[in-house]
Amino acid sequence: QVQFVESGGGLVQPGGSLRLSCAASGSILTFYAMGWYRQAPGKERALVAVVKTNGVTNYANSVKGRFTITRDNSKNMVYLQMNSLEPDDTAVYYCNGAVNSAYVPSDYWGQGTQVTVSS
Repeated sequence: QVQFVESGGGLVQPGGSLRLSCAASGSILTFYAMGWYRQAPGKERALVAVVKTNGVTNYANSVKGRFTITRDNSKNMVYLQMNSLEPDDTAVYYCNGAVNSAYVPSDYWGQGTQVTVSS
C-alpha cells in the first residue's frame, strides 16, 4: 500500500503562486501516471493534471497555461506549480496514482492540502 503526503498549500491572493509537493511512500513508477486532483466545497473531486511515467502531461482546461505538473521518480515526488491563481482554484488538493489510461485514481488518498485564493 502506497501512502501520499501532500504539502505546500495555503492562503494566497488572486494572481499569486503556490507550489504543491507530494511525497509517496513507495515507487511512483508502479502507476500508469501520477495526478493532482482537487475538491472544492460542494463539488466532486476532479482531475487537475497528470504526468505519465515518460513525462507526458495533460491538464484540465481550466488550469492549462497556469499550472505545471512535474515528477521526480528517484525521490518518489510529484509537484504542482500553480501560477496566476484564481478564486475558483480554491479547493483541497490531493495527489494520487492513476491506475489506467482513463486516469482512474487508486484507493490510496492522502489528507490533501488546502489552497485558498482570496483577497
